[in-house]
Formats: sequence, structure tokens, C-alpha cells
Amino acid sequence: MSIAECNAIVPGNVARIIEKSGLKQNAVAERAGFSKQAFSDMLNGRKIIKPCDVIAISDALGVGVNELFIS
Repeated sequence: MSIAECNAIVPGNVARIIEKSGLKQNAVAERAGFSKQAFSDMLNGRKIIKPCDVIAISDALGVGVNELFIS
């Protein structure tokens, strides 16, 4: 199983929420406690998004965790 398959739908939903909210990816990374590179790697399938990462990302975006998994 590839990293992209493990991450499944989360990166697409994160990108959609970022675009919809008018936030910058770097700002979300900082709020979530990630470096710009680590966050970019998560969203581009180069790093697995762990459950604790999902919680940090959802908090940074101001959405519920479930919203990151909706297809």
C-alpha cells in the first residue's frame, strides 16, 4: 500500500477547506505545529498522515475531524 493510499481522502479535503476558507497552507501548517515542508509532504503523499496529525490539522482549520474524511 502506498503512502497516498494510506492518506486516502484527507489531503484533498484539507486542500478544499483551505481554499474555501481563504487560508494559506503555510498558516495552517504553523497553526497545526508542522513545518511548511512536513505539511506539504503530508498533502502531497510523501508522508503518512497519522491520527494525531489529523486532529492537529482539523483544529488548525477549525473543523471537526470527520470533515476531513468525507468523500
